[in-house]
Amino acid sequence: MNLNAPSFSLFYHDSLQLAYFDEGDPTGEPVLLIHGFASTANVNWVYTGWLKTLGEAGYRVIGIDNRGHGASDRPHDPEAYYPSLMAGDAAALLTHLGIEQAHVIGYSMGARISAFMAIEHTNRVRSLVLGGLGIGLCDGVGDWDPIAEALLAPSLSDVTHPRGRMFRAFADQTHSDRFALAACIRTSRVLVARADIANVDVPTLIAVGTKDDIAGSAQELATLMPNATAIDIPNRDHMLAVGDKVFKKAVIDFYRHLSAV
Repeated sequence: MNLNAPSFSLFYHDSLQLAYFDEGDPTGEPVLLIHGFASTANVNWVYTGWLKTLGEAGYRVIGIDNRGHGASDRPHDPEAYYPSLMAGDAAALLTHLGIEQAHVIGYSMGARISAFMAIEHTNRVRSLVLGGLGIGLCDGVGDWDPIAEALLAPSLSDVTHPRGRMFRAFADQTHSDRFALAACIRTSRVLVARADIANVDVPTLIAVGTKDDIAGSAQELATLMPNATAIDIPNRDHMLAVGDKVFKKAVIDFYRHLSAV
């Protein structure tokens, strides 16, 4: 799809082979990117310009293909996809690369994984960016069972549920393993207790599109956290907000502010 796509390497964790890229300035502060459901590191972070933006700003940019996605192993057992397990993969990647601590950016499901990483691997997270997920992190993001059904349907033309059609079309576009995704969607939506997110005190930026009907309020989540700021991504829905220039600029400004403190 893109000749500028980076080369991927492999590492092993939890009996799975997982793919990642490691680009940008090798001497720069590391930024770990965790993509959303049915996406990949390339689709979420490379083709949207994030790798270019962060690389040009001087950061070491690392992106993981979550288990079940991209070039990583794709188990069909729902028990493999709890957010704690995927947060463990992300922390293991940092260990594999010899990185003690990184800035972490997650989008949608990746934001949920990032939150679990901040809670369960606190010392590995320098700062946190939660994109495409607000208070839905704690309160849920609606009924996603129709998405699993849509992924298992014989074809897109058999799917009538609007959100199911959206994600099935996305999965087909990214040539995903639909059985792995159906397993993932059943167990990856574990909620974060408000008391747990209130204990995450690393600097946090929460960014949600103003037309996003999935994420829930960024502002409401930010009020629960001791060191969080919320921003709106104007006129963007859940699918389009991830690549928005307002989002990118806010993250670069956020990091520059941290460096100045």
